[in-house]
Amino acid sequence: MARNPERRAALVDAGVAVLAREGARGLTFRAVDAAAGVPVGTASNYFTGRDDLLRQIDARLHERLAPDPEVLAGLMRRPKDRSLVTAFMHDLMARATRDRDAYLGLLEMRLEATRRPELRASYTKSVRADLEEGMEFHRDMGLPGGDGTVAVLYLAMLGLILEHLTLPDVLEGVLPGVAVPGGLIERVVETIVPEA
Repeated sequence: MARNPERRAALVDAGVAVLAREGARGLTFRAVDAAAGVPVGTASNYFTGRDDLLRQIDARLHERLAPDPEVLAGLMRRPKDRSLVTAFMHDLMARATRDRDAYLGLLEMRLEATRRPELRASYTKSVRADLEEGMEFHRDMGLPGGDGTVAVLYLAMLGLILEHLTLPDVLEGVLPGVAVPGGLIERVVETIVPEA
């Protein structure tokens, strides 16, 4: 197994691009090699199989979509109220929009997990860990609402991001005078998160 960490990272990122563009069915070592601009057969030297590649893509997707520590530090200086939750949700949408391939890769991983029980188990574990981390963060920050609030907010934002990145015209004009996605984010938070 090849041990060049930079090459492995480039191959994983190429895998993310292939996953976003072609879906899980198009994620082959040959497609990853082509996307990374490396000789055919390179990816097979770095991953034990397709499942190994998918596991590493899963980990990389969470890294790519993680909050920027500086942005997070700036937000954490604000009052711990509903407006801060709104700011966090705006940041979440900005990250998903900025790295569209990574977010679409997450969606493709979800679809592939419905077809592959072995992937479903590991992917469920990583997504569940993200949700639990979000709940813990919400509690530790002393933000309004509890775990149920975070769970419903998670579901609402998941749907909003899905529509915004895949079929943005669906949401245009649904609520007259409400901007997409910014105004909808504010409406979601106002509806779900209680006043402090």
